[in-house]
Amino acid sequence: MPRIVVIGAGLSGLCTAHYLVRNLSDAGKEAEILLLEADGVPGGKMRTIREDGFRMEWGPNGFLTNKPYGMELVQELGISARLAPSSDLARKRFIFSGGTLHRLPETPPAFFRSNLLSFQGRLRIAWEPFAPGPPENVDESLGDFARRRLGSEALEKLIDPMVTGIYAGDPDTMSLRACFPLIYDLERKYQGLVRGMLALKRERSRQGVRSEMSAGPGGVLMSFDEGVQTLSDVLAGNLSEGLHLSVSVERVERRGEGYVLLLSEDGQREEMSADIVVVATPAYAAARILASLDEALAESLAAIPYSPITVAALGYDAATLGNPLDGFGFLIPRGERRKILGALWDSSVFPNRAPEGKALLRVMVGGVRAPGLAALPENELVAMARSELRDIMGVGAEPILARTFFHDRGIPQYLVGHGKILERIEARLAGLPGIHLNSNAYRGIALNDCVLQSRLTAGRIAKSM
Repeated sequence: MPRIVVIGAGLSGLCTAHYLVRNLSDAGKEAEILLLEADGVPGGKMRTIREDGFRMEWGPNGFLTNKPYGMELVQELGISARLAPSSDLARKRFIFSGGTLHRLPETPPAFFRSNLLSFQGRLRIAWEPFAPGPPENVDESLGDFARRRLGSEALEKLIDPMVTGIYAGDPDTMSLRACFPLIYDLERKYQGLVRGMLALKRERSRQGVRSEMSAGPGGVLMSFDEGVQTLSDVLAGNLSEGLHLSVSVERVERRGEGYVLLLSEDGQREEMSADIVVVATPAYAAARILASLDEALAESLAAIPYSPITVAALGYDAATLGNPLDGFGFLIPRGERRKILGALWDSSVFPNRAPEGKALLRVMVGGVRAPGLAALPENELVAMARSELRDIMGVGAEPILARTFFHDRGIPQYLVGHGKILERIEARLAGLPGIHLNSNAYRGIALNDCVLQSRLTAGRIAKSM
């Protein structure tokens, strides 16, 4: 019986193993599927910390229904009843600009009434249908795209904070095509964003789907009754016999027609043979694991950088806040020169994140904008976050709970040239039959993207057997 080893039990590794089990069973094929995780718990950054009735997300907040893949997985697992949709307040998002929290307008009429952008900035966006088309054969940065189609003010006050909220990155270094392929394709197909959105709206109307043009991401933000870790817990539970925790893979070697993994478990060195290996780790870890197989492949993997980020979770007695927290939270443009990137009002978005009468906020610190701040000691970081919340939101109350979660290499950065890196990786993998890569370092960082890429990876493996 062939052996498939998946290295890394984050969301991508768990989903890959899940779909391998399903696809092979559907095809009447058999294989031994093993999932190895260096940490003592599965799930990667999909982790929920529970303390004093608070549910604090270590990393992602949930997933959107604007793509079907997450919901389809939930239905397959039979856990739809455990879903926790976000409240209507999740639609209200704010940008801190000029010392004020401005609600991000969702529709064209609201946009033209908003004071977030100057009158000239709003006119410049209205001119978008007449903006010059995309440059030929250029991997355009998000910053250059925004300046070309929407203007510099829109880049500063809309695109920059959006990129901060998703990637904790810099729009002037990040690739439009790699980060937002749908927008890239929309412009090329319809010669503009407004034309594209109108065309999509007409198409959805023909399909009987009601929708509005909106600045928001679309879809409903979803989590679970016990937080996002619910999903990884269920996936891990279904794979319990093949899941091995606290097993570190040092490297993979080629031996004959197969591969051998050199492992470290409880301080002991061991070897494990495999016919097929899926490396579902961050790119920098994959580079180390595969370096002895192909140095050029390892160099390409190591070329994908990550931004550091710390999440500071602060719990309060709601009555002491002096702020209604009536929204999703806020993001801050780089030009405001604040020490935090923004804050999520978690207990407003998901009421089950805090006990009755309490409130939970999560403050984001660091990113490529201020990497040193993410590494501050917890007491300094909490003090800084509180000071910023006092200035921005008027929240001066003492938190009843404060925890920080530091991610040294937290979010992969799809920089200009990312597509060329992927081409080089694919070319090197062609010479390593049976080796597969799958993580959020390559083709999408969100949960829906990870689920889709895991499904595709498992499908390719099952087809090859």
